[in-house]
Amino acid sequence: MSDFPGWHGTTIIGVRKGGQVVVAGDGQVSVGQTVMKGTARKVRRLTPGGHEVVAGFAGSTADAFTLLERLEAKLEATPGQLARASVELAKDWRTDKYLQKLEAMLIVTDGTDLFVITGAGDVLEPEHDVTAIGSGGNFALAAARALMDTEADAETIARKAMGIAADICVYTNGNLTVETIKP
Repeated sequence: MSDFPGWHGTTIIGVRKGGQVVVAGDGQVSVGQTVMKGTARKVRRLTPGGHEVVAGFAGSTADAFTLLERLEAKLEATPGQLARASVELAKDWRTDKYLQKLEAMLIVTDGTDLFVITGAGDVLEPEHDVTAIGSGGNFALAAARALMDTEADAETIARKAMGIAADICVYTNGNLTVETIKP
């Protein structure tokens, strides 16, 4: 089925500034050259064991939901330890033959830590308090990095960066889901 056009999921950004972390994502899901949905919600608030975590995903939606469920289970097993749960998820993702086939990435935060989790077994913490994934991720990342030296707060930076990405990337729209979390 190699003629099937690729799914293009989204753009997700995470920004940490001024004691808060914001994760924002657009709402577009495209198949090939067709926009299938413009109002998808790809940033979610999780509360395993009473500890709040915000997660955003890019890639295949079904794969991302599988990963979110696994992350919630890891967080329930290690309450309040996002770093440990993220590493455990990444280890499973890299070694489990079923999980290896999943095509998605996650940005996760508990208001203190901010990570990107990949299927290659990576748990990455951004160097400049900004990270982005997905089709328009590089555009959003560049815009946010430029805005970090301004007086703008984390939410304003995330919104402006996503707006710039939506203006450049055909797989990103301006219909945003924004979640803010503080430590």
